[in-house]
Amino acid sequence: MSITRAFTFLLLFTITLSTISCAQGKVIVLNDSVKVIPKLIHEEDFDSNDIDNWVVEQMEGGKTEIKNGKLEITDAAGCTIWFKKELEGSILIEYDTYIISNGGPYDRVSDMNCFWMAKDMEHPDNLFENSGKRGGKFSHYDSLRLYYMGVGGHDNSKTRFRRYVGNGERPLLPEYDYTKPDFLLTPNKVYHIKIIAHNNIIQYYRDDVLMVDLYDANPYLSGYFGFRTVKNHMTIDNFKVHKLITKN
Repeated sequence: MSITRAFTFLLLFTITLSTISCAQGKVIVLNDSVKVIPKLIHEEDFDSNDIDNWVVEQMEGGKTEIKNGKLEITDAAGCTIWFKKELEGSILIEYDTYIISNGGPYDRVSDMNCFWMAKDMEHPDNLFENSGKRGGKFSHYDSLRLYYMGVGGHDNSKTRFRRYVGNGERPLLPEYDYTKPDFLLTPNKVYHIKIIAHNNIIQYYRDDVLMVDLYDANPYLSGYFGFRTVKNHMTIDNFKVHKLITKN
């Protein structure tokens, strides 16, 4: 066999293997030694007016609704929208989000935030026991144990990641205190968010850019996910939760 024919055969063989691999399931590489395969366990595209899978904690003056096939948040003073189902084990959360700037009263380009693996340590078996007391006010979440990503906070001047410990302390990790424009928000742009919690590996991606890559020696292995914002206007779509299966 000539070198040219051998190279062509090898190329076709490689393409075939790649196609088979994609058909069987996409492999996600978390780091040099860990690969996982996602298995979809929940999907929501907000095409109906049903928000029964969500608990809205929002301060007076705001509104959360399904509009034009998306979850739309118009917020005046603070809002958290919790996914009702507790998540446990290795998971991948992904969704699309869009910050609206079109001259509306709350069209402030800021605070594309979220919580994940959240628990209320006063009521570890029921996050929603104190839902009414929290009511969307940001400081009322300090006592929860969770991971928090705040993108474009402080009027789109800071992006920060915190690990709340459950006793009111929410230390800022200095390596995830961003002020560069690349880590802030552009209005009227769709962002695809991916959040990974796999054992000790905690990661946050925006448009496939890894913004947080934390090795947590004492990771939070279960809890609730919530969208978080304050005084802005935004939409959420294509929400998915995957179970992550380690690839040997």
